[in-house]
Formats: sequence, C-alpha cells, structure tokens
Amino acid sequence: MTLRENLTFFPEKEYRLVQASSHNRASVSPGEPGWFANSDMSHFIRVEENSGRREFVMMDAEGPGSIVRWWMTFYKAQNGTIRIYIDNDPVPVIQGVPAELLSGNMLSGPPLAASVQIGAPLGEEGRDYDHNLYVPVPFSRHCKVTYECDSLRILYDYEGTRIEKGYYWPDVFYNICYRLYSPGTRVESFSREALKEADPKIKEANRILSEKKFINGTDAEVKEKLILPGDSLLFETAVKNSAISRITLLVQAGDMQQALRSTVIRAEFDGLNTIWAPVGEFFGSGYSLNPYQTCMTAGDGNGKFESLWVMPFRKNCKMSFINYGYDTVKIKFSVGLTDYGWKTGSMYFGASWHEYYNIRTRDDNNSPYDLNFIDLKGKGVYAGDQVTLFNNTFQWWGEGDEKIFVDGESFPSSFGTGSEDYYGYSFGRREAFSHPFVSQPEGTGNMAKGLTVNTRLRSLDAIPFRESINSNIELWHWADIRMNYALTSFYYVMQPYKTNIFPDIESVRRSVQH
Repeated sequence: MTLRENLTFFPEKEYRLVQASSHNRASVSPGEPGWFANSDMSHFIRVEENSGRREFVMMDAEGPGSIVRWWMTFYKAQNGTIRIYIDNDPVPVIQGVPAELLSGNMLSGPPLAASVQIGAPLGEEGRDYDHNLYVPVPFSRHCKVTYECDSLRILYDYEGTRIEKGYYWPDVFYNICYRLYSPGTRVESFSREALKEADPKIKEANRILSEKKFINGTDAEVKEKLILPGDSLLFETAVKNSAISRITLLVQAGDMQQALRSTVIRAEFDGLNTIWAPVGEFFGSGYSLNPYQTCMTAGDGNGKFESLWVMPFRKNCKMSFINYGYDTVKIKFSVGLTDYGWKTGSMYFGASWHEYYNIRTRDDNNSPYDLNFIDLKGKGVYAGDQVTLFNNTFQWWGEGDEKIFVDGESFPSSFGTGSEDYYGYSFGRREAFSHPFVSQPEGTGNMAKGLTVNTRLRSLDAIPFRESINSNIELWHWADIRMNYALTSFYYVMQPYKTNIFPDIESVRRSVQH
C-alpha cells in the first residue's frame, strides 16, 4: 500500500478483483428490465442459522483470496454483528460491531479503518456514518462474511406498492472488494496470531499514509512561464530507465477555476501519449480550490498541487502544460525523477478525461443510463477515477452504481450500490473530506445546486485486466434535468493498447459552471 511503485508492475501473482455488494438483484443483464433498479440495500446471498443465530450472508467465496477493501453503512440497522468465517471453520475468526471492526480500532485504526465524514451531521434519524476498511483479510480456501441484526425483517409494502416477494428492512448497504488468486497460489489465512505479528507493519502503514511523504528522488528542473492562450510549457528528459515520481505545480490566473479546467497536462513516454487531462482533474481537485490530500495527490487550496503517481519510461519522456483557455495562465512546476528497473511486467501510466456536457439525466425512454469512464483494450491495471459534476437542483444526483466489466465478462465483477458508496462516503453528505484512497474536496453539489468532486484511488483493490476493461457509472438522478458530468480515469497499461477516450479540447475551452 505504501510502495507506490508496485502499481507500475502487472501483478506477478495474478488475481481477479471481485465485489460482493447489496445491489438490487433485479439487475441481471444490460438491456433487460431491472438493469437500472435502485434500492441497493439489504440484498444478501442467503440467510443461515448458525448456532441458533440468524445470519445474513454478504460474501461467500472459494479461495485462495483476500478481502482488500470494504465499505458499509446503515439506516436503522447498525446495531448488529459482523462475522468472518475463514476456511470453513464454523467459529468466526473475526467478530464485532461495524463501528469497531470496519472503522474503529479492532483491526487497525485510521486511516486503514476509518469513517471519512465522522462528525458531520447525520441528518435523518437512523442514518449512519460510512465505514471504510482497507486492512486485508486473506483466506487460503474459503471466506464467508455474515451480518446478524435483530432489526432486519421482511416487509411487503414499499411506499404503497405491494412487493410480492417481500424485502428486508431496515437498510444494510455494503461493498466488499476481494481478490481471487489463481488456484494453487499460496496464501496464509487470516488469524489473530498473524494480525498480532503484523501489527507493527499496520501501524507503520497508517503512519505513512497519514503523513505527507514524497518518494525519494531529485527534481530534474523547475520551469516557470506565463502561458498565453494557445501556448504551452514543455518538459522533456532522456534519462533512461527512470520514472517520474513527483510533480509539483503552481497555477496562478485571474480566473483560477477556469484555469484548472482549460490548462491541460499532456505526457508521452517512449513516444506513447498516455496522459491528457485538465490539471485540476489530474491533480484531484476538479475545478475547485479547496485543500485535500490523498496518497497520490494533494492541493493546498491556493493553486499549489502535487502528484505522486509513479510514471516509468525506458528512454524518454515529454510533458507539456497547454493553455487551451482565453486568458494568460502562469505555471510553475517541478518534476522529480527516480531510477526505475524496467521489467517484463512494467507498465506505462495513463490518465484520460472527458466531459458529458449539458446532458439530460434521462434517456429517450425516461430511464437512467450508464456513463463511460473508459474502455481499454489491452493489458493493464485500473488504478482509480474521479467525477467532477455540477448539479443544477437541490435533488440528489448520485443513486448511480459503478459497473466495471473486465475481460469481456457479461456481468460486471464490480457492481455497486450508489455513487457516494463507491467514493467512500454515505447518504450524499456535502462535507469535504480527505483520505488516502478517497476524497471529496468539494461537495456543495450534493443535495444542492453546485459543484461536487469525488475521487477514488486503488491500491490492493486495483483491478488487473488481461484483455479489456470497461468502466462505467450510472447517471441516476432524482430529477429530470440537464447537467455537466466529467469523468477522469487513472490506469497503468502495457503497449500496445487501445482506448475510446481522446482529447476533449472543446470541453476544456468551454466556460466552467459556477
């Protein structure tokens, strides 16, 4: 988690990333009724009786594998017990209430176990905070995760509509990401003894992730320029077997929000152009000016930004900052380089961006629909994404689930329960937050007219793909309106590859919405 360079190598021990979630089981196949069904809560694999207890099964997987990222929240159902059974042992190896197990100190403490908006107003009585766990829970042969909650019961009426099969209420929302390794891969199963032995490393990881710490390196050079409209500032280097490990950027302009959108970072490595994105989105800020800090990006709220993505190359690198706007922008930046040993599994870093401008929140059939982050053909690892959107009403924009198809699968191995769930928070709260792997530097567009920026960065939950990845998120808004919705993707990829996202010059020139 703390060695950012690891993401640049395709995993030697190959795995699939799978997500168990409470998504509505009416969603079966694209184009079929129910594909955009909402009510993504309190759906379980089955209900069991274990030692006289009624337990709802959330995850049931054959190993070898490991849970690597777990998000959960509740509405009037948080007073329950989570149990994790490893390798078919009838006695759970982990047992506890959500606030202690997932976001408390039972396994780790923050930030590997945290509620990112703790202290924010809860709103409606019964709503819970988010719970985010990043401590891995490995299993050799099998893993089952259950939830026991006496409050859960079957209802047959939903807001005046008869539900013949019934549904469980109150609400349990969950997303459990886990790796499945190739058969025969040796994995040491989680145990209390192993947790105790790993405690110093967990504490050290928490310390490193909580502090601002750069990868060791030297600044190749510092460049500064007043960039006129249509002009650019170029950095290039031919230091072989190197990697960019740090970029610092200072932006100064009369209209800072517009400059963050209209100034674009473009980069090519060994002649391969893999980065094209507005600087605001690339550095994690959208076109907002608020302080934030993740494991890969940071901003001070005054125009200074930093990136810690590791970007390797064999022979040379060219990086440009291009002013597509109509006003002069002052740019000052530095690039840090490190030595890099290129291996068979090494990959190039990529970042893409595009905007859905003034789109209607319903399709021609008055239905929600999917927005595409990116469709990549080739071999690589999906490392994160960001949404920057402007909501034009006080109603909620984010019921949409992520749907990520890997290697041509017919049903997405990652099918979520809501946009804010995917980005680590809950119930559409507006409060800004920063965490090593998720952030919301701006949330004024949640339940109000305004801008929202959400980022998710992947570490152990990075998604390998061998042939293709198609990453999407539903546009599922409470209101039928028009809005702007921009999508950024971060990934590592081998050459050759193909992408469906190309420079969106028209959108970066367009005036941003305030």
